[in-house]
Amino acid sequence: MAAAAAAASRVLDEVDRAVVGKREHLTVVLAGVLAGGHVLLEDLPGLGKTLAARSLAQALGLEFRRAQFTPDLLPSDVTGSFVYDQARAEFSFRAGPLFAGLLLADEINRTPPKTQAALLEAMQERQVTVEGTTFPLPRPFHVLATANPIEHEGTYPLPEAQLDRFLLRVSFGYPSADEEWEVLSRRIGRGREEQQVARVLDADGLLAVQEAVERVHVAESVGRYVVALAGATRHHPSVLVGASPRGSLALLTAGRALALIRGRDFVVPEDVKALARPALVHRIVVKPELWLEDVGPATIVDQVVAQVPVPDADDLEPA
Repeated sequence: MAAAAAAASRVLDEVDRAVVGKREHLTVVLAGVLAGGHVLLEDLPGLGKTLAARSLAQALGLEFRRAQFTPDLLPSDVTGSFVYDQARAEFSFRAGPLFAGLLLADEINRTPPKTQAALLEAMQERQVTVEGTTFPLPRPFHVLATANPIEHEGTYPLPEAQLDRFLLRVSFGYPSADEEWEVLSRRIGRGREEQQVARVLDADGLLAVQEAVERVHVAESVGRYVVALAGATRHHPSVLVGASPRGSLALLTAGRALALIRGRDFVVPEDVKALARPALVHRIVVKPELWLEDVGPATIVDQVVAQVPVPDADDLEPA
């Protein structure tokens, strides 16, 4: 457990060398990966989403591929297709960008629903089926998808049922003035545009860390706290649709990963609170009439976290 926590810390240290001032957000993204899930990065252009994904793949030692999602992208452009090989006089499968350790699905909301569905099916089933033949995806396999919350013309926003497939949703936000100057200063010092980070793990190492996450202890009081948070979103008077059990499961699994990153072999309520927004916000639908009152899913989650009683600190550690 200690070795896994140290490896996770080194991964964050390396990514920090490329992405300035976003360690807290990157910790959440890494927690999503260590929990075995996929993460949606929803933010404005130019805030380091692509750089963060590439740097994370380099530090984790995963094969990185990027798919730029456009309105004319077909499902076969993502999954791959059979191509006729004239030399062998037969059809052979040419794998698409899905066959990688970490796929950056850039601007997922700019491609039609049919292509989105092909990606989401692969994320859930960890396999693709092309012309009746099933091909398993490599292990580990993770998707970091980006979505642009502006310029909605010509986009295909993911419905809530498909957003639910992402373990976490993260927004970086604008940097502070000092952080932005640090970005410029590092660019001047490098003398080139490209950035490289050292490899900390490889595919087998990441799988080993993910197995360590499965050994992180969760006390019953913490588990019931997770259930209470998710349940409170369903009964909130401003909510049309609350978080499903998949939301509470996401909160729990990501909480175990975050506990490991923070150097513990047990989950505390603070881990759950830190992930409440990333795990639950995209799973909540607010009543339409309340948008005019500036009540959004994030407001609901904040209210729920403030209202649900926090369990006592007793008996959180494993026996």
